[in-house]
Amino acid sequence: MSSEHMQIGEVAVRTELSLRTIRHYEETGLVMPSARSQGGFRLYTEADVARLVVIRRMKPLGFTLDEMRALLDATDRLDSGEELPSGERAELLERLRGFERATHQRLTDLRTQLARAQEFAATLAERLPRSPTP
Repeated sequence: MSSEHMQIGEVAVRTELSLRTIRHYEETGLVMPSARSQGGFRLYTEADVARLVVIRRMKPLGFTLDEMRALLDATDRLDSGEELPSGERAELLERLRGFERATHQRLTDLRTQLARAQEFAATLAERLPRSPTP
């Protein structure tokens, strides 16, 4: 195994994702191991880890697997090093702007939900008798 490749266990630790989740993302085509060892073990690179971190960050914001795929496809195209026709480049950048706008809206929505949950917790705490301090 090359020093630039890592097995799925190390990737799981680095990304804070379970082995099952990483395999699921492979099954859905979001991330593919860059190689396989002679024994058939999945091998990943830093780029694969970075891709999984993007997915992990999108998940709590409620992005679907298809939305994740669309974002990753756009960033893959933009990062390919290929000379892109200006129209395609503009379309890909607009797709990224759309994800940026959606992310900001979802963050706003989550902050609202968190504030409501904190208010609820405070309401419950007010209803409980205070326990004596030791």
